[in-house]
Amino acid sequence: MSPLLRTLSLALSLALSLLVLGGCVGGPVLNTRYPSVNHDSRVQFVVLHYTATSLPRSLALLTEGEVSSHYLIGAAPATIYQLVDEQRRAWHAGDSEWRGRTWLNSSSIGIELVNPGFTETPNGRLWHPYAPAQIDALIVLLKDIVARYDIAPEDIVGHSDIAPLRKRDPGPLFPWQQLAEAGLGVWPQASAVAEQQARFADRLPSLVWFQQQLLRLGYATPQTGELDVATRHVLTAFQMRYRPARFDGQPDAQTAALLVILNQDDQAQ
Repeated sequence: MSPLLRTLSLALSLALSLLVLGGCVGGPVLNTRYPSVNHDSRVQFVVLHYTATSLPRSLALLTEGEVSSHYLIGAAPATIYQLVDEQRRAWHAGDSEWRGRTWLNSSSIGIELVNPGFTETPNGRLWHPYAPAQIDALIVLLKDIVARYDIAPEDIVGHSDIAPLRKRDPGPLFPWQQLAEAGLGVWPQASAVAEQQARFADRLPSLVWFQQQLLRLGYATPQTGELDVATRHVLTAFQMRYRPARFDGQPDAQTAALLVILNQDDQAQ
């Protein structure tokens, strides 16, 4: 049953219950003649995750453990599992913030992708790629969700975007550009970034500027003017998404250029 039909069914059930109550004991009557125009969907965001474990373990954790998500997408074969009804709150985001909205469990749909995340090796951290068919399945699911809830492209986010101090998923190998090309996100034009980067080659903006730009884009960022731990984590999350070749949490000319272009694009929408 679609969300709209489910809502209508619940309203009808409530109406019938109240009418029966009113007819039997003189109770209240439900009047539905004055619907308000002031409302929108509970679902404002989609949050993407990786499970960091196998499919069987992912299913067990998300159905029997202390966390959950609305959907889980397997890799081989690419399979979409619905674990929580979209009208219910899944426990996937935790302590989180995006564009000033906090505790996003209540306003988001969570999608987990089966992926090991990373492996620590003697040569450093090895990140694991996503299966192409798995991403294709994700795109189909996202297009359906976005159409039904009218979710803005910039509000399709990763767990690391909304909780940068705690989370790394979906990681630097997640194909954000591919999603953006499918209309499911934002991605800066390379030539525009290069042009802006040249402007910052000799002199970087202040740390206050970086913090203001990150906050404007949606990241919960301290406004201290210092490269504190929280700001480094936010920079890392931003770079991991838009410049995955290097995400060291340091302000630089390319990061500044990316912020300028992304905030310009956001303002134009």
